[in-house]
Amino acid sequence: MSGDSDYSKYDLARLQAELEHEREIKEMLEESVSDLRSTMCELQDRLHSVDGQENEWKTRFETQTELNGQLERQMSFIHERLEDLRGNPMDPLASIRTFDDMSVETLRQRLKLLTEEKSDLQSQLMDAHSRIEQEGKAFHKTNDERRAYLSEIAKLSSTLEAQRRQYSTEAQRAAESKHKRSVNTYRGRQTSRKAEADAKKGKEREEDGGGACVKGGGGSNGVTAERREERKSQRGSRLPTLKYYLKHNP
Repeated sequence: MSGDSDYSKYDLARLQAELEHEREIKEMLEESVSDLRSTMCELQDRLHSVDGQENEWKTRFETQTELNGQLERQMSFIHERLEDLRGNPMDPLASIRTFDDMSVETLRQRLKLLTEEKSDLQSQLMDAHSRIEQEGKAFHKTNDERRAYLSEIAKLSSTLEAQRRQYSTEAQRAAESKHKRSVNTYRGRQTSRKAEADAKKGKEREEDGGGACVKGGGGSNGVTAERREERKSQRGSRLPTLKYYLKHNP
């Protein structure tokens, strides 16, 4: 009994798994059918829209089909003419003599065929004229659009060129102004340095002149020598500061 119950449980689980698998396949098929139906509806809508519109491709197809029929009729007529000429190739008037030998009914059929060929050629000529007229209109329309685009491109190009020139001029002016400012700053620094140097030189000359006067006056030589050494040491201590200033402020 226990073995039969285990076997029944195993079969039940397998059947449930198969049933679930079948359900998944059914759902996938239903989705595919739904997608195909929607695609078919879209294609039918497009077909109806094409049938309802007098579009250019439909007109071309119909015109080409008619031209193909006319060409086939012309080819059949030419084949018949070739067969007639093959009957007596040495006699160029054989076709005329065959007309003389034909019955009235045969001549009427041939006349009817020639009339149809004439009407076909006339209709083909009219179609060619209408096609040439349509292509001429399309060409003029395209040419007008091309001219409009060229005019717009020329306007944009001139505007862009003017903007480029203005930008170049402004950049050049800014560079010149910057150069002038740098030159003026450099000249101002040179002038201030020269003034400072002249002032220092004048002060040193005054100090040297005062020392000489004291020496000529016969004063104490020891005191005068000490003052000169002190002044030289002061000038020596000021020189590195001036050199450092000139080096770091060109």
